[in-house]
Amino acid sequence: METSAHFEIAEIDLVYNAPKDLAQRPRVAKASEASVIFKTTWDKGKIGFVEQFKILLLNRMYKVLGICTIATGGMTATIVDIRLVMAAALKSGAVQMIVAHNHPSGNLNPSEADKRVTRQLVDAGKLLNIRVLDHVILSVEGFYSFADEGLM
Repeated sequence: METSAHFEIAEIDLVYNAPKDLAQRPRVAKASEASVIFKTTWDKGKIGFVEQFKILLLNRMYKVLGICTIATGGMTATIVDIRLVMAAALKSGAVQMIVAHNHPSGNLNPSEADKRVTRQLVDAGKLLNIRVLDHVILSVEGFYSFADEGLM
């Protein structure tokens, strides 16, 4: 087989630059704790305006590895690429995560699309040994937890 020197091959580099002090990271194991972290890091100008989908990546001891914004959509929807969620989790070394998105309308009830993406994430996580602990829906006024409501 003849090789050609007319193209370059991309190098794939898996790097995660975590803060060094694990003891200083918050521990998150339930929706109320996650909702506080999500709300304090959410762009205040977007939470009541456009839908966004974010993930809170956790290690085995429920310590926060990081937060990743996966998608920003329009006023009533955003598209979540399951592969991007899992890529972020794998790259950070997360073994569990809590996902969240906002409802600019303030309605905290999950839609059928919200339930479907949750099932897809849980299924993908099982395949990769990454637990999806909860899906939190946020609004300016409050939050809804799939786990607290028995939907996980």
